[in-house]
Formats: sequence, structure tokens, C-alpha cells
Amino acid sequence: MRVGITEYIDCAHHLPGHPKCGSLHGHTYQVDVSVEGDHRGGMIIDFADLKKAVREVLKEFDHKDWNAVLEYPTVENICQLIHARLEGKLAHAFRVRVWEGHGNWAEL
Repeated sequence: MRVGITEYIDCAHHLPGHPKCGSLHGHTYQVDVSVEGDHRGGMIIDFADLKKAVREVLKEFDHKDWNAVLEYPTVENICQLIHARLEGKLAHAFRVRVWEGHGNWAEL
């Protein structure tokens, strides 16, 4: 079974050399994190614990410029970074999906 939460952050970025995204601009990013496991008649993870771990990671990036931490901050690289920061904080197998605006996402 899988359970998850959704959080939002607002960040700026630019993609050096990209014809459309080369100028500084911002997005509201939706970050979905789900954990997978056996609930054995109870719960896989307390939502409060999951939210705490995710919010701890996301607060580092909220209202910041992705280019300060990533050389080329595509949604794929942002997703990979958030996933890496969550490793060790969650005891279950998990997935991260990052939405950049509406309809565009990457998942790991």
C-alpha cells in the first residue's frame, strides 16, 4: 500500500542557454512524497512524521533560487535533489514527484 502527502514551495530559477527558460523566472512547485509498505491493520507511517521530514527538506529551498544549489535546475534535477535529501529521513521505500507549474513533473 502507498500513502502520501503534498507540499508546495515557491522558487526561482533559470536554465542557462535555454531559449525560453534562460531568464530568471519562478514557479510554484508541488512536491508529492509517498511511502510504500505493509500497514498490517494499522498505518504505514504517521502523516505528521512524513510531513515533518518533507517540510524539513523543503524549507531549505522555499523562496530561494534553485541556481544557488543546482548548476542546471531542471525539474528532473530538482526531483533528484529532494529525493537525495529525504534518503535517511524515511524508513520506508518512497517516491518523490515534483510538479513544475501545471502539468509538468518528474518522479523518482
